Amino acid sequence: METEKKKKRGRPAKSGRDTTQTKEQLIRSGVEHFTQFGFAASGLDKILKKVSIPKGSFYYYFANKEEFGLAVIAAYDNYFCQKIDLHLLNDNLPLIQRLIAFVEDAKSGIEKYEFTRGCLVGNLEQEIALLPDSHRDKLFQVMQGWQNKVSKYINQLNPELEQDHCDSLAEFFWLGWEGAVSRCKLVKSTQPIDLFVSHFSALLLLKQ
Repeated sequence: METEKKKKRGRPAKSGRDTTQTKEQLIRSGVEHFTQFGFAASGLDKILKKVSIPKGSFYYYFANKEEFGLAVIAAYDNYFCQKIDLHLLNDNLPLIQRLIAFVEDAKSGIEKYEFTRGCLVGNLEQEIALLPDSHRDKLFQVMQGWQNKVSKYINQLNPELEQDHCDSLAEFFWLGWEGAVSRCKLVKSTQPIDLFVSHFSALLLLKQ
């Protein structure tokens, strides 16, 4: 006899939206909130209030805050991967200009939110000791994906480089990037990003 599926807690929100729309709105609200305030210290009330969903209905869409956090990280990863690909795979730009285009796009987003958000993954890494193990594993997976994209880009720019060297440079890029984005929030300026990317671009050109 088949095991009966476990019933979900809570009820779907009575908002006129279908369950998929409501879940997506919850995730978007979570991305915005966790990017600004972090995960560990954040309750769900403000996230739910922004999309007009009662707390009891939250558990219809997610088993708990940990599962919700994983969905938020996955959504942010999908969004950011599209942004990376938009620029690094843009055949209408010279290779070295593609990285600059990505940087300028990211800078405009940071300035748009007046230096209050930054990068969700970088922010969560700073509170890693307070996060569930599942979040640690997910963040590592996400960062590996981003590094792979930049490694492929570097290999295109410098075809003679060994794969290990491309991978190391890609890891170095994201280490520097996350630090620069974090410093931007402190000084309320994108100058740290400009400084880092200027030196990283020069390093790539030296490798050509």
